[in-house]
Amino acid sequence: MRKIALFFLVGIIGLNRLTAQETKPVQVIFTTTRANDSIVYLDIKATISKGVSVFSIKKANPEDPFISQLVIDSGAAYQKQADTLTEIGNAELVKQTNGNIVNRLFSNDVVFRFPFHIAAKDSTVLAGSFNWLAKKGEEFPSGSEIFLIKVHPVPVITNDTSGTDITSKGQSLWKVFLVCFLTGIIAIITPCVFPLIPVTVSFFLKRSKSRAEGLQNAIWYSLSIILIYTIPTLLLTLVFGDKILYNISTSAISNILFFIIFIVFAISFFGAFELELPNSWANKADQQAGKGGILGIFFMALTLVIVSFSCTGPLVGTLLGQTSTKGVSIAPVLGMLGFGTGLALPFSLFAFFPSMLQSLPKSGGWLNSVKVTFGFIELALAMKFLSNVDLAYHWHLLDRDVFLVFWIVIFGLLGLYLIGKLTFSHDSELKFVSVPRLFFAIFSFCFTLYMVPGLWGAPLKLLSGFIPPATTQEFNLEELKYKIDGLSSGASQQGSPASSSHSIALPPSRYTDKLHVPFGLVAYYDLSEGMAAAKALNKPVMLDFTGHSCANCRKMEEQVWKNPEVLRRIKENFVLISLYVDESTELPPAEQVTSPNGDKITTLGEKNLEYEVSKFGFNAQPLYKFIDLEGNPLSDVKYSYDPDVQKFIDHLDTVKAAFEKRKKIANLIASQGGRHSFLI
Repeated sequence: MRKIALFFLVGIIGLNRLTAQETKPVQVIFTTTRANDSIVYLDIKATISKGVSVFSIKKANPEDPFISQLVIDSGAAYQKQADTLTEIGNAELVKQTNGNIVNRLFSNDVVFRFPFHIAAKDSTVLAGSFNWLAKKGEEFPSGSEIFLIKVHPVPVITNDTSGTDITSKGQSLWKVFLVCFLTGIIAIITPCVFPLIPVTVSFFLKRSKSRAEGLQNAIWYSLSIILIYTIPTLLLTLVFGDKILYNISTSAISNILFFIIFIVFAISFFGAFELELPNSWANKADQQAGKGGILGIFFMALTLVIVSFSCTGPLVGTLLGQTSTKGVSIAPVLGMLGFGTGLALPFSLFAFFPSMLQSLPKSGGWLNSVKVTFGFIELALAMKFLSNVDLAYHWHLLDRDVFLVFWIVIFGLLGLYLIGKLTFSHDSELKFVSVPRLFFAIFSFCFTLYMVPGLWGAPLKLLSGFIPPATTQEFNLEELKYKIDGLSSGASQQGSPASSSHSIALPPSRYTDKLHVPFGLVAYYDLSEGMAAAKALNKPVMLDFTGHSCANCRKMEEQVWKNPEVLRRIKENFVLISLYVDESTELPPAEQVTSPNGDKITTLGEKNLEYEVSKFGFNAQPLYKFIDLEGNPLSDVKYSYDPDVQKFIDHLDTVKAAFEKRKKIANLIASQGGRHSFLI
């Protein structure tokens, strides 16, 4: 009797597979959840149509041949706990018409839960099929649903190449703090701050009733300076959100405004006029300071900040612009904390050790020389802000060679000024060149000569994050080399018509008149166009989230991409899609949409940034993500700026291997002819 029933079952399943059904009576969804550090649940949810019952995976009795089955890939590196299968649903025991066989059936939705032994540190793929058997009146429909689900390891705090884990973030934030702290120290020697140090420290020590009170007042004065620089930045972030300073720093209007401000500061430093905040602000703060007490000391600190604005303002503006592009909302706040700490440090330090005041150099003409030197530096930084806008809007006013000409002239004149060959009306007479001044002059001339070969396309790796990319240069011997190499090989990369083997993929066409990548690489600048090429070439995709004003993007290109092994892998193994998040080109009306938070997306840059944030939860550049032909990530790593070439090579090889493995599994499933679910 049992053999007859089994034969009957096999016949029913075979007949159902040959019969086309317009609708499936049973819909299956696969999900995984981790129960603990060693157990992962595979949940198979069966949504059952009205009038249909699904046979259980568990037998109602040993003689029951009518069951659904879970088939697991025999080569998988995990262990199934079959004895602990859980069925979440209302099961019914139903006798067959002959009365000899009892079946276990579900008429309503049911979840079949299977536990697997998978360690928390392991990453594996659950692969197999769920063969369901159902009953609908006198019919026995059936189906086979093939699944492929990746189980990710439990996240841990590690040092990897993502640049986004807790440890890496901590290192990045400490770097921000340290750079801003050192800048605060540099601000001390400006003519607006340096003369006030001995006066302020002497005031606290002489006016206080005791030395302890003097030290207490000096410490509170220093803390007040730190709070004045930190609190406004913190409030701005809390009120307007994490992206406000990032949006300000990358905005074209902001960069133009910074350009104008820095030009004005530079002219002021050269002695054309004295730039100050309104005197009424300083007077009111000074009046409050005269009241004494803790509040009075706070207003003394505020007076210092206002009076020294002409010297510290450009430094603060530059630091805010740089730290806001880190993609971490706390970075600008921590940066201002570092700057305030560096600026406030000497007021407490000299209060504790007043004898050190005697060793300070006297105020004099050297302070004016420092101010003029800052003027040249502000002029150079102004060119950088204008360059950001020029790149975003493709004005081609400050291409790489023109930009370098400006910087060569600026730093050449700075060298001449430092050796006394160039003077301004407010300069003191320079009878001789001091040793420190000589060394600064040597550095300025060396830096000038270092930039000269860049006019013909030399890489200038030290400046790769500050000057425009090499693709903007009209005459570039470096790029010419890659073009000659491409012609000599007789092939173009990634779907260029010049290569017959890749002619099945259309070459990039959208935005190629405005956007370019270096080193002879071919890139797509539209996601859908690039994905179509990847499918035609059957290659994984390298998403390059970049920006015109992204300093670290240019550093990665010059320091990592340019390596022959990296360049070969990108060309041969991937379809490169470069997505500029600050590109100003307006989207066609049909592509303009509204983001989930209600923002209108009208430009290509806004579209790319929204995709980066919504898809990968990241809003800083560079970001390198590698995806398969369905748009699924090939790795959990959010690869950001990291100059380690070998680490990048290893990552490229890892994601390439992951793509090949996934492709083999997909081909295997396709060869079986079954329906399948990809959940990797």
